[in-house]
Amino acid sequence: MKKIYRTIAITAASASVLALTACAVDPYYGSRPAPVYSSAPVYRPAPVYSAAPAYVQPQVYTEYGRVANIEVMQQEVARQPSGAGALIGGVLGAVVGNQIGHGGGRALATGVGLMGGAVAGNTLEGNQRGPVVQTYRVSIQVENGSTRTFDVPSPGDLRIGDRVRIQNNQLQRI
Repeated sequence: MKKIYRTIAITAASASVLALTACAVDPYYGSRPAPVYSSAPVYRPAPVYSAAPAYVQPQVYTEYGRVANIEVMQQEVARQPSGAGALIGGVLGAVVGNQIGHGGGRALATGVGLMGGAVAGNTLEGNQRGPVVQTYRVSIQVENGSTRTFDVPSPGDLRIGDRVRIQNNQLQRI
């Protein structure tokens, strides 16, 4: 048993000595060319970039004019079906379909009633009218002769004939 430990210890010591001597010996020593240093630094031309600036500030354009007309616009807001109509229609269709037929035909009638009721309920819910929203269309006669219109939720204190300033697509009474 002592011999095995001694053999393992000698083998391990020999392997570590060989590993350390392999690190110390440079196989390329003397065969590498010496580094060459230039006496003057090498300058490369700077990269050329486009002449456009990184940020272009938008032009602020101001127009002046008078309020020519204010119309009341009524728009109906479209309603999206919530799914409640399809659910209720599907349940009612399945109940009615279950009353029809016997055996395997009853299951088929229940499935058809479920699908038909869901489609009918969704269609009925979608056909209901949405709320009506009142907006205002303000027409401005600009000093250059053109007419501009703005749809606003409320005209505020604007009246026909008022002088206004249009700046950044916003109306201001002056």
